[in-house]
Amino acid sequence: MNKPLTPTRTLEARYYTDPAIFDREVSGVLSRTWQFAGHVSLLENVGDYFAFQIADQNLFAIRGRDGEIKAFYNVCQHRAHELVKGTGNCRVVVCPYHAWTYELSGELRSGPNIKAVPGFERSDICLTEIRIEVFCGFIFANLDPAAQPMAEWFPDVEEQLRAFVPQIDELKPLEWVEVTERCNWKVSVENYCECYHCAINHPTFATGVVRPETYDIQPQGYCLRHTTECQNLDQMSYPIDLDANAHAGDYSSWYLWPTFSFQVYPGNVLNTYHWRGLSVDEVVLWRGWYTVGGAESDVIRKLAIQDRQTTVEEDVHLVESVQRGLGSRGYRPGPLVLDPDCGVNSEHSIRALQQWMREGVDG
Repeated sequence: MNKPLTPTRTLEARYYTDPAIFDREVSGVLSRTWQFAGHVSLLENVGDYFAFQIADQNLFAIRGRDGEIKAFYNVCQHRAHELVKGTGNCRVVVCPYHAWTYELSGELRSGPNIKAVPGFERSDICLTEIRIEVFCGFIFANLDPAAQPMAEWFPDVEEQLRAFVPQIDELKPLEWVEVTERCNWKVSVENYCECYHCAINHPTFATGVVRPETYDIQPQGYCLRHTTECQNLDQMSYPIDLDANAHAGDYSSWYLWPTFSFQVYPGNVLNTYHWRGLSVDEVVLWRGWYTVGGAESDVIRKLAIQDRQTTVEEDVHLVESVQRGLGSRGYRPGPLVLDPDCGVNSEHSIRALQQWMREGVDG
């Protein structure tokens, strides 16, 4: 007799509620994966820099005199003062504490009275560099010097993204929308990585942007690829030109484990999601919207407002309710709905995602 199949169950609540697990993620998976740092438009000129954070580490990226972008830990090698804040431009990097001065490439250039120190070798001192990659104009960083390249983590994503957004190298951010959610970062990511809830909870998205019945999500390396078709033109909540290119009528999203997603709305409209967990039960979500050269666009501005007031706001209530529920004594991990045919009403993407989450915590 065949043994009855046992449904796959969701992660235990502790993965989302235990501060110790969040701390392990900060020092582990969030420090060993490719994380979004910023857009190249912040570093157009030699000496342009911006500060950013990955996990619990302060960092900064800067464009050198050779035109290359590098990133470093944001700490002076003398007495550990932070070097830069925010964005700006500099000829050299000067520590505000004792004026130790570094070249844009990270080497120590000078410091008050250092020549008086016997045995002091200026050439031995350099800022600590971290790995970065520029991916379609987006700068990603990884604190793990041995990490595989993004192309191996996320196979075929760059080629596919360029097909959906042919002008991607010309884009600049038009608008950033910042939203704080009172939930674990993984709760918010899971909500993004399935559309089982879309027709019930996102009426504007489901009737004015996409056709949910065509929605599907498939793993692609450490990427979850979302695909669907646009809604009928007479129902679209914003205008699109289907003749613009081959993918003008398509929607696609590339969620890059663990905290970033490229999303292309019908009409080849690029927008992004970036999650940053602040604590075990708080995450900040940044939604980016882009146009060629950052040019003003009434359509994109209105679409960003529509998205914030509908889909984003609807999701805030959903994920915060889930976080409260995970703290309930009555919750037991439920079975995932895994349809062999996949599709919008299947949670096979959550199965893959939760496996990565387990690996991220348990190894």
